[in-house]
Amino acid sequence: MYRTPLGTVTGSRRWTTVVTLVTAGSLAGSIAVAHRSPAIERGGRDQTFSNPAGVHRTITAAGTLDRGNPFFLELGSNGRSCFTCHRPAQAWSVTPAELRERFDTTAGLDPIFRANDGSNCAGADLSTMNKRREAFTLLLTRGLIRVDLEVPKNAEFDVIDVDEPYGCGSPLTTVSMYRRPLPTTNLGFLSAVMWDGRQTAPGMSIRDDLLVQARDAVVEHAEGTPPSAVQLGAIVDFELGVFTAQERDHRAGNLAGAAVRGGPEALARQPFCIGINDPLGMLPAVGGACLGRTTSFDPRAFTLFAAWTDAESPERRSIARGEAIFNTRQFAITNVAGLNGGTTDPVAGPIATGSCTICHDTPNSGNHSVAMALNIGITTATRRTLDLPLYTLRNRTTGEIVQTTDPGRAMVTGKWGDISKFKGPILRGLAARAPFFHDGSAATLEEVIQFYDTRFEIKFTEQEKADLLAFLRAL
Repeated sequence: MYRTPLGTVTGSRRWTTVVTLVTAGSLAGSIAVAHRSPAIERGGRDQTFSNPAGVHRTITAAGTLDRGNPFFLELGSNGRSCFTCHRPAQAWSVTPAELRERFDTTAGLDPIFRANDGSNCAGADLSTMNKRREAFTLLLTRGLIRVDLEVPKNAEFDVIDVDEPYGCGSPLTTVSMYRRPLPTTNLGFLSAVMWDGRQTAPGMSIRDDLLVQARDAVVEHAEGTPPSAVQLGAIVDFELGVFTAQERDHRAGNLAGAAVRGGPEALARQPFCIGINDPLGMLPAVGGACLGRTTSFDPRAFTLFAAWTDAESPERRSIARGEAIFNTRQFAITNVAGLNGGTTDPVAGPIATGSCTICHDTPNSGNHSVAMALNIGITTATRRTLDLPLYTLRNRTTGEIVQTTDPGRAMVTGKWGDISKFKGPILRGLAARAPFFHDGSAATLEEVIQFYDTRFEIKFTEQEKADLLAFLRAL
């Protein structure tokens, strides 16, 4: 069904010490002036926050949280910093509920509410609070930032129509896409940078890619000049040293006990290299790859909670069952462009005995361990809601027509076959950062499970759904 993988791999990176962050200040009452971001949330020695499923915690390899790090500084002209869109209380992303609170507290003047990319349309009218509320509906309801990209000059397609709900009036040579800010934690497990991988350069290491991403973020999102090499290095070193995971579950209790390995400390010690546990055995020639080693695919990519299989607590047994379902519950993976949905894809035909970890293969992290953008069907016209645009694309050679809410990686490569392809995100800390998928189209983890159940005709039982939910909330 798919290529024979290679033998076993030993991880290249181990953290010998992990210490908690030191922070100061709290969100409440921290906004001194309307155009500046709130100070870092919470006081005390931990970055520990409650969320709907329990408690998540952040630790860092650096030992302390340096609030003078450029990550937290305004390096541009519009009051933003990296911290504006990446909050520890939301597992280093942002959520609509927190954004609505920020909007109400600052009358919509918090730096995240800027028309260069936060508003539904570029150059939106922000002259009154009501106009600002209208301008930022996608940010306030889904937590989406606007990404405007030009259709590549060498594209194999044209945009011939757009059903656009906001009257932005953009030319058909420009596509506005609305996407969730990816977390800036656990980045040591990345294999691709950005949802569409546009800042993953062939042959470069993830650190190199993140340096480019940080530079572009300051120039574009913060509307500044390029930071110095020292500033960029400090931002990326900070990001690569941050780890976040769920630490306590409301029902199951402590997730980082002696018998199990939830929580951020175990995650920080998790070995990783690009290509580890890849079911296709692809070992790209990039910095940080598992080159020169042997690797084999083990579908049991998550090994955190197996010790709870026979636990006295039914809630703990449910988490263990959910982990086993995620690892080994077999179903047919069919017609996934980028995997087995086209003639140039690495797998020919359906994977009849696949599991979730065919794509979520990075051990105890859950993203794909090599850069592999896939189209699983998130952006189809049938799933489109009226608050998102619908683009009609036509193949320049064949005349074929496709409709999508987001052309995905095709806006980077120009390739027809890359339409609606996205990378899979790292799964740790999920409970703190709803909504899910790149477009926030799944409001809850229950909706995520239902999407996959329907898309791949898995036919989960209600108990299996409940167990999967318990597991995902525990990550």
